[in-house]
Amino acid sequence: MPRKARTPLSQPIFGEPVFNEPVITPDPSGFTVPHPSDNQLFGQISNLLTKDVVGFDPSRGKPGDLYTLAQALGPHGPEIVNGIQGNGKIVFHSAGDTGASNSQRLGNEVSVADQVTEDIHSAATADRPAFFYHLGDVVYNFGESKFYFDQFYDPYRNYPAPILALAGNHDSFIVPGTPKAQDPLVIFSRNFCAAAPAITPEAGSLHRTAMTQPGVYFALDAPFVRIIGLFSNALEDPGVISSQGGKFAAVPDLQLAYLTAQLQRVKDEKYKGAVLLAVHHPPFSYSPAPQKPGSGGNHSSSTDMLREIDTVCSKVGVYPHAFLSGHAHNYQRYTRTVHFGGQDFDVPFVVCGDGGHNVNFLVQSRAGQPPRDPTNGSVVSYLEQKPAVDARGLLLERFDDRNFGYLRVSVDKAQLRIGFHQVSTGSLAQSLADMVTVDLASHTMVSN
Repeated sequence: MPRKARTPLSQPIFGEPVFNEPVITPDPSGFTVPHPSDNQLFGQISNLLTKDVVGFDPSRGKPGDLYTLAQALGPHGPEIVNGIQGNGKIVFHSAGDTGASNSQRLGNEVSVADQVTEDIHSAATADRPAFFYHLGDVVYNFGESKFYFDQFYDPYRNYPAPILALAGNHDSFIVPGTPKAQDPLVIFSRNFCAAAPAITPEAGSLHRTAMTQPGVYFALDAPFVRIIGLFSNALEDPGVISSQGGKFAAVPDLQLAYLTAQLQRVKDEKYKGAVLLAVHHPPFSYSPAPQKPGSGGNHSSSTDMLREIDTVCSKVGVYPHAFLSGHAHNYQRYTRTVHFGGQDFDVPFVVCGDGGHNVNFLVQSRAGQPPRDPTNGSVVSYLEQKPAVDARGLLLERFDDRNFGYLRVSVDKAQLRIGFHQVSTGSLAQSLADMVTVDLASHTMVSN
């Protein structure tokens, strides 16, 4: 049912960030702003979705600068971070594609938001998630200011921790005729890349303040983990992080220098924690081998983007422990074996794009041929396209294209653990559907 119009609140005292409502409030039951069908709009701009990229501003600071969890948490950040370090590990949530583009999908988004919120409230102190790392597509379609309340602020009104975010293609694509002040990245930046905590117009009557990320690409430094986030732009496919030598002239090459500087800092510091790379568009997304029945799901791999990332990694001599992505509306986990620095690394590539918007089948029918799902552990090395590293194998370890869910990531000084949790009415343990563990020192998988 529609609710009363929102009255913006006064700004927070002393500039402290606020993450949730002071009293837990009931789930939203509908949108406050009617969201018309986008079918006609998509029909009009379908061609643009394959070619229209967007420019973006450089992140604040130098390419090698870090944005710390303590900064995100505000004045009490150092105290909270010290507590996490004392506990010996950090836990955080992650998922992409949460935005409910119509009221019929709102329940799915709310179910995910409720489960991660309950996780924080019920977890023991040492196991309590410290933040949510959003993998993009916060708001559909396409990042309009008027839909932020319904699709982001209201569903996550009770989540008592920072929500950091990458901008997905639906948070950045510009519909022709959009006023400059309403460009999706302008709205996204106001809510996630603010210079200081403030209640934005999009939050309405709720208390959550804007995040203070330095830009649409940033490196988050937290105890035991460093997450390098890249903005993969506005196309439906593929992901784009640079001009690619002039092919996408509107896209600056800022992120190549940034990634180089961040990896060089990891190397120079002899950083011992987990290094994660996060990007909205997945480097790998399943499609059947040629001549096999069926076709791939709703989104494909971004091989040129991965090649650019791998080139920088090879140049610097540092490779991430894992990759996190969204965009494809399901869960997929790959193991990529790369020979790097004289040894074999087992690198999880995890896709979690089933955070509430939709769940799509991994394989779809083609030319009258019924889809045939792969088996867990399938060799999918054909997805590699002229890799820029010594790639020695690619396995699709697990997938889930039926359930909404999210990641629960845990890192200590020795291991990285990435667990996929299905939305469930059961306990946290009962919702765990998949888990991968990586030994940080050796970059190899550990049996769970």
